[in-house]
Amino acid sequence: MSSRELPQHPERDERVAGGGLLHRRAFLAAAASGAAIGRIGEASAAEAPAALSAPWMVAPGASFRPYGIPSKHEEGVQRGIGKPYGDLASGTGASMTPLHRLQGTITPNGLHFERHHNGVPDIDPKQHRLLVHGMVARPLVFTVDDLLRYPMVSRLCFIECGGNSLQMTAKEPPQILSSMIHGRVACAEWTGIKLSVLLDEAGIDPRGKWILAEGADAAAMSRSIPLDKVMEEAILALYQNGERVRPEQGYPMRLVVPGWIGNLNVKWVRRIKVTETPTYTKDETSRYTELMPDGRARQFQYVQEVKSLITQPSRGLTLPGAGRYEVSGLAWSGEGRIARVEVSADGGRSWADAALQEPVLAKCFTRFRIPWEWDGAPATVQSRATDEKGNVQPTRDAWLAQYAPGQPYHYNAIQIWRIQPGGEVMNAYA
Repeated sequence: MSSRELPQHPERDERVAGGGLLHRRAFLAAAASGAAIGRIGEASAAEAPAALSAPWMVAPGASFRPYGIPSKHEEGVQRGIGKPYGDLASGTGASMTPLHRLQGTITPNGLHFERHHNGVPDIDPKQHRLLVHGMVARPLVFTVDDLLRYPMVSRLCFIECGGNSLQMTAKEPPQILSSMIHGRVACAEWTGIKLSVLLDEAGIDPRGKWILAEGADAAAMSRSIPLDKVMEEAILALYQNGERVRPEQGYPMRLVVPGWIGNLNVKWVRRIKVTETPTYTKDETSRYTELMPDGRARQFQYVQEVKSLITQPSRGLTLPGAGRYEVSGLAWSGEGRIARVEVSADGGRSWADAALQEPVLAKCFTRFRIPWEWDGAPATVQSRATDEKGNVQPTRDAWLAQYAPGQPYHYNAIQIWRIQPGGEVMNAYA
């Protein structure tokens, strides 16, 4: 994260909250006036000739590649890997999106988080089949080639693991990369066939109220999903961000259920069964239930609640010194669009509205930004999102009060980052 030196214009640098938060016009006015927002362009006359005769300008560059790859200088932008059972079950665990190293709202395919229960299957698309059966008039079997002939739709949405941010339930704030805490979430454009089209073709029995979706991985990952949600917006996705879905994302096809808990988005899907009631599979009874304070366990809590996260600055980044910065992050909600994101730089004593980057789409990442002038003293930054249904992101204490100790799912509390005088960013609780 780089410091940005701006001309001082008191009438433009209106403070909108404590701790140095500025109105967004502090940056916009500088850009409009042609003022530099960094030290770019401030090179001395002696440096100018070297900048204009770099070695890559005096020899031909590399030739074409059949498939593009990132610059070697960006090799450090990688997913973090979590394998809770180590090499004993190397295919079980998750890889986390490095949100603190990205911008915009679309996650590159190679950095989209993964969650596997028994490794990534190597599926031959010519042999793979999708069975639609159960309470239907006509059981159907589809090949991949069959499905590629159907009309397709595209949908931008986030997918978030139900256990994302579970480390924040620990007694002490974990001092690990922000991506290793909050990186089990990503946002992409998914393209495929509305599942309702295939179910209508099979003919749904009026008594059918649920489906069972089962994957073709070695764990046969399976979940029950209400039929109403499936018919409304579930997609059988064959493409991600314009290219075929990758193996770790469910090749040759996966379910996408916008706004709902990640493992309903069953990968490598091979079977859709229409049922009258939930199936109560091992994947929805042994886990993915929420233990309540009275000892009861709540099942089928599907919606991923409103959430936001400051990604710049965050744990894993260091501020090089006092000065102007843009505080930036992401907000999302399984209930719809983000309506508002507030930012505080003084420990929650005052808040200011951040600018929301267009387009603001339902059940999709929304990027928020606000200028900040850091004076170099200890500071605390945090964000609070509100969605279009009026749901407000809770504090950590309020979130914990809803559940029994140790309940790890659906964590959406406000994240606090504490900036040290040397610029190091620490995870913090209130």
